[in-house]
This record gives sequence, structure tokens and C-alpha cells, in this order.
Amino acid sequence: MKKYLLLTLMVPAIWVFLILPALSQEDMAVVKDDGFQKRQRPPAVFKHDDHNETAEIEECNECHHIYESGEIQEDESSEDQLCSDCHSEHPTDDQPGLKKAFHLNCKGCHRAKKKGPIMCGKCHVR
Repeated sequence: MKKYLLLTLMVPAIWVFLILPALSQEDMAVVKDDGFQKRQRPPAVFKHDDHNETAEIEECNECHHIYESGEIQEDESSEDQLCSDCHSEHPTDDQPGLKKAFHLNCKGCHRAKKKGPIMCGKCHVR
């Protein structure tokens, strides 16, 4: 009887402490973008919701920007697009290549706020 009671209590406890957190992870675990032909490093580890909460980012366009004629559009956001939808792998006359665009956006913000990783291996975990 005690074994049955113990088993009855352990199954929900295992579910709550092990399985439920795994199911509640946000969708994005790495920066997803297929715009690179050959990667030098793995994609950056990035938990979107955790990052934005920690960084106190409330507006999508703080990261997901849109430029027109070289001017940032304050009330526009590109959160429904991949960075490679606008940035090619290699730079053009009017915009940085994809790698530089990522680094300017992420590392640039980290440097400006003096918070967050800026070394390669801190984001691109092998």
C-alpha cells in the first residue's frame, strides 16, 4: 500500500519538476536564419522571451528594425521576417552583410548598454 501511494505521488512530482519545464521552453532556442551558405560557428544561443525580459525590451522594433532610404522607421517592425529577408550574406553598397548585421544589432546593443556578451563563444556555443 505504501509503495502504491509513493508511486502515485512520485509520478505527478516527476511531471511537474522534470517534464513540465521542458514543455514550457519558448520556441526559439537559437537565432534562426538560413541565409548563411557556410557557417563558421553554430547559431547563437538565444532565448527570445528570457532575453527581452532581462533586457527590459518591450518594443519589437528595438531589435527588429526597418530602414527606408537609410532612415530607421520608428513605428515599423520586422518581427515577422528573417534578417536574411533584407540582408544578403555579403554586404551591398547600402547595407551590411548578414553576419555584420547580426553583430551590429546584438553586440552593438550589448556594448551600448554595457550588458550582455560580446565574445564569440558566449553566444555561439559549440
